[in-house]
Amino acid sequence: MQMFYTVRAGDTISQIAQRWGIPMDSLIAANNLVSPDRIYIGEQLSIPPGVERYRVVAGDTIFRIAQFYGVPQSEIIVANSLQPPYTIFPNQVLTIPRGVPHYVVQPRDTLFQIARRFNVVTGGQVNFQLIMQANNLTSTVIIPGMRLVIPYAPPGEDGMLAYISNRSGTYDLWLYNPSNGTNRQVTFGLGESYSVPYWSPDSNRIAFIGKNGILYIVNVTNNTFITIDQFSQPEGQYINWSPDSEQLVYANRNEIILYNVVTHQIQRINQANARDVQWFPSGQELLYTALDAIGTRQIYRIRTDGTGLQQITHNTEGTINYARLSPDGRYVLFAGPGASVSMINTLELATGRVFQVPGGPLSKNYNPTWSPNSASLAYSATSNAEQGYFSQIRTSGRQGENDRTWAISDCFVTPVTWSPDSRRIAYLSDCNEEGGANEIWMLNLDHPVPIQLVTDGNITALAWSNTTLPTETTTYTSTRYRVQLQYPAHWQKATDGRERYEGADGFFQVGAVAYDGPLGDVCQSDAYHQLRPYGSNPQIVSSQIQGQPACMILPSADQPPQMQNQAAVIVQYPTPVVINNNTYRFFILWADVGHINQIAATLRFL
Repeated sequence: MQMFYTVRAGDTISQIAQRWGIPMDSLIAANNLVSPDRIYIGEQLSIPPGVERYRVVAGDTIFRIAQFYGVPQSEIIVANSLQPPYTIFPNQVLTIPRGVPHYVVQPRDTLFQIARRFNVVTGGQVNFQLIMQANNLTSTVIIPGMRLVIPYAPPGEDGMLAYISNRSGTYDLWLYNPSNGTNRQVTFGLGESYSVPYWSPDSNRIAFIGKNGILYIVNVTNNTFITIDQFSQPEGQYINWSPDSEQLVYANRNEIILYNVVTHQIQRINQANARDVQWFPSGQELLYTALDAIGTRQIYRIRTDGTGLQQITHNTEGTINYARLSPDGRYVLFAGPGASVSMINTLELATGRVFQVPGGPLSKNYNPTWSPNSASLAYSATSNAEQGYFSQIRTSGRQGENDRTWAISDCFVTPVTWSPDSRRIAYLSDCNEEGGANEIWMLNLDHPVPIQLVTDGNITALAWSNTTLPTETTTYTSTRYRVQLQYPAHWQKATDGRERYEGADGFFQVGAVAYDGPLGDVCQSDAYHQLRPYGSNPQIVSSQIQGQPACMILPSADQPPQMQNQAAVIVQYPTPVVINNNTYRFFILWADVGHINQIAATLRFL
C-alpha cells in the first residue's frame, strides 16, 4: 500500500524529497505532478520508499521528531512499538513512516482520478478496480472524508520475473507475472538461499545452483527439470547461456565446461581458477577471468574449441571481480579492487580504454548489470546515512556518463535486473536484520515511481526474462487427493464434475486406487483393462516420482480414438489417503501422451 504525507506550510517538493532521501523525479512521478513547484497546504502526496530511519540526538522528543517530519506522533509510536511514557534515548534509531497508509477522499474525487494520479495503472490502463478490491467497495461511489488504502498495481510489462524465495517454507524458484500480478512456484525443495536464476535467451529455461550445490535446468513452460553438475562451493558461481539457448558455460573443478542441454554433450577446457565464464554474441568465443603467472586476476578470451587464448587486461593493482560482458560484446564491466571498497569500471574491447563509474558516496558499488541494449548498466550503491545503511538504485552509461540515483532500497546491498526493453529495473527492498529482503520493487526510467511487485517470504535473488514467455502453466491443488501439479493455464475444468481439465491440445484427470497389493499389479490391471483404454499392447515403464515407486502406461498404436491419446502414471502414496472412509494407497494421473511427462514431473504430494 502507498503512504501519504500531508503538505504543510513552507513545504516544497525538494524539501520533502530531501527529508526521506528520495530523488525529486521519483516523488513527482509518484503523484503525476504537472507543476511540481506548485503544491498546496493540505495536499496529500504519495511518498515513495526512502531513508526511513532517524538517529535520536540529545533533546529530541517524539513530538519534535514528528513535527520535523510532518507525520503524526501516533505513526512513529506504532512503527517503533514504543510504550508509555514514550521515552527515547540519544543514538536510538527510530523508523519514521512516510505518512499514513491511507488517502483521505477530497471533494470531487473519483476512483478513476485517484487511481490515475497515484499510478494504479496496469498496461497503460487505469486500474481503479484494485482500489475497490483493497477497500471492499461494492460500488464506485465515494464520499469526502472516506479513508482509502491505495494499492500498487501490477505494471503489465513484458516478460516474467524469476526470483528465489522461501515463501513456501523452503527456498525455491518462483515466477512473477507483471501483466496480472500473479506468482507461481516452479520448484519444490530444490533451491537454497544462494541460488540465482539465469534465464536462457529464448526465456524457455532457467539454470540455477540449488540444494547440495546441484546445477539444475528448469523448463518453465512445463516445469520439467534436469540435473547437470554439482559444485563443492556453490555460492558466487556464475552460469551463462549460449546465444542459441542450447548450451551452458561455467567453471568447475579447474575446468571451463560447456554443456549442451539438447544433446547432453559435454566439452571441457582446462583452466585453473577460472571465474565468470560467458559467451560472446557470436557463440564462437568465451570471456572469463583467471589468475596470471604472478597470481593476479585478469580477463581473457578464448575460442570455444579451446584455441586462440588472448589476455585482455594487464592489471597490476588490486584484483578484478565480477566481470560481465555487455550483450553486444563491445564492453566488459568489472569491479575492484576488493569486496569492501568496490568501484565499477568498464573496458572497451576495441580500444582497451577503461572508464570508471562514479558510483555511490562510499565506493561500495555492487551487482552491476548490463541493460539488454548494452547502453547502460544498473547497480546497487551502499550509502551510510547517519540513520544507518541503505542502498541507492543507480544507473550509468557504459563509459561512466550520466550516473544517477533512481530509487532507495533499505537493504545494504541488492541485486538489480533489467526488463527486456531496457527501460525498467527491478530490485529488492525491506531487508531484515539478517540481510534478506521481503519485497520486489520496479521502476520505469521514463516515469520513475517505484512500484511494489512482490511482498512475501525471504527473497534473495531475482532476474527478468529476456523475452515474453511462451505458454504459461498454472497450479492444480487437490486436498481430496493430497496432490499438487502444474498444467497449461488455458485448459478449463470439465463441466461434468470430474477432476479433469482439458483444452484443444490435451487434458489431464486425477484419481486414486484402493488396492492392498503391490504397485505392479495395479499397473497391469489398469493397462490391460477389459475395455482396452490403452490399446491391445500398452507399454508399462517403471519409475519413481517424489521418491515414491511409480509406473507409466503408454498406449499402443491401436488405442481407440475416443481415448484422445490417453496415457497414465500411477504412484504409491507416501501415506495412504482416506476418502469417504475408504483407504487409497495409489494415486493415478491420466493425461494425453504429449503432456503426461511434463505434468508428472511437477507432481507433488501435500
